[in-house]
Amino acid sequence: VKMPEKDLDTQFQKAIELAQTIPQSSLPQDVQLRCYAYYKQATFGSLGSVNYSNLDVRDAFKNNAWLQISTISINEAKRRYVEIINEISNNTIL
Repeated sequence: VKMPEKDLDTQFQKAIELAQTIPQSSLPQDVQLRCYAYYKQATFGSLGSVNYSNLDVRDAFKNNAWLQISTISINEAKRRYVEIINEISNNTIL
């Protein structure tokens, strides 16, 4: 079901606020990386290229996760971010 863009933006903003209440340490690293990648894709668009020599290992993993999903649209990234945050918040005891 495709939602109007305005509704998607509202849901995305709510998901961002909800994400800030979820302790990062409670999430597996792969989930953290997926959240990061969808958020970056949704807010900045596709990552062009990365100079890995200037990055520490953590940043390299984050940028690699972003690169892996860089072919999806900004709206698709927003949708996936909303889905994953809602799923996490429904399964997490805060």
